[in-house]
Amino acid sequence: MQNAHSDLRMSSRGDLLRSPIPLPMAGERTEPAPGMFTAMDPPEHTRYRRHIVEWFSTRRTRSLEPRVIEIVDQHLDAMIAGGGPADLVSAFAEPVSALVICELLGVPVEQREVFGAAIAALFTVHSSAEEAISGWQNIGGLLMGLIQAKRAASADDLLGTLVARGELSDEELMTIGSVLLVAGHDTSTNMIAMGTFALLEHPEQYAALAADPGLAPGAVEELLRYLTIVHAGSIRAVSADLEFDGHQLTAGDAVSLSLAAANRDPALCDAPDRLDITREPVPHLAFGHGIHQCVGQQLSRLELRIAFESLARRLPNLHVAVPTSEIRTRSEMIIYGVRELPVTW
Repeated sequence: MQNAHSDLRMSSRGDLLRSPIPLPMAGERTEPAPGMFTAMDPPEHTRYRRHIVEWFSTRRTRSLEPRVIEIVDQHLDAMIAGGGPADLVSAFAEPVSALVICELLGVPVEQREVFGAAIAALFTVHSSAEEAISGWQNIGGLLMGLIQAKRAASADDLLGTLVARGELSDEELMTIGSVLLVAGHDTSTNMIAMGTFALLEHPEQYAALAADPGLAPGAVEELLRYLTIVHAGSIRAVSADLEFDGHQLTAGDAVSLSLAAANRDPALCDAPDRLDITREPVPHLAFGHGIHQCVGQQLSRLELRIAFESLARRLPNLHVAVPTSEIRTRSEMIIYGVRELPVTW
């Protein structure tokens, strides 16, 4: 799986794919929009990614830790003050994730209802091409207005800094900002919620974390491996005829790379279907691999560590408030998760 992600003949450009059946959400395949670096190959991918990679470095991420702790504590304070039961998704996971990515980018968090609805259209597998395009346009319209405002008045956030440098067009900035907003919001929201749900479904694991907050970094890695919430897999287009792992592939073929399957590979660790936050972290692929590995993975790790550590420390008796069978999952979404997670303490 790592070899497939690293092989540049496995292209991220969706316009190179040949599909034997019409895909409702795909619409007409065109070249990637300017700035859509996640759907590009080098050298275009490299050029765009270098503009943002510094914002997600380990050093810069560490500098954000005090603010992330503050955000997490504020929302936990409010949830606890409101009394249980509470919905962990709407009271904690979603607003924490939204505020972190919005502050980094320079997007008013009050706009999250706008981009939240648009993200739902983008990530629902049953969405039509028109619905997906409309969702993308709504996010793009929001970002374009912000970019133009930042040209008029400087700002020291990510978008404001890129605007001030003057190296990218408004369209490129809009697309880059949209990609980061969509990816940074939905994945973190669902990982916090699903990670908490998984821990509560394994109460001995949650109790271990509550007793020893030092387990939090390892718990994050294990939950990322165990859950792999991007369960639709990475789609690559074969750019040239080739033989890969004993299989003959033809230019235009689609290859689905299942991160979830790779992370449950028995060759990766013992008992891969068991959640064990005390196991030695293994080299999982939850963030992908190769040049398209998630640029925001260190920020995601920071958010998850602080969220799980804070929940277990402040609410050691946290538990799901309804029977598990009543929990509604987002099985129709590309990013897996739960719609609500009623909890009490």
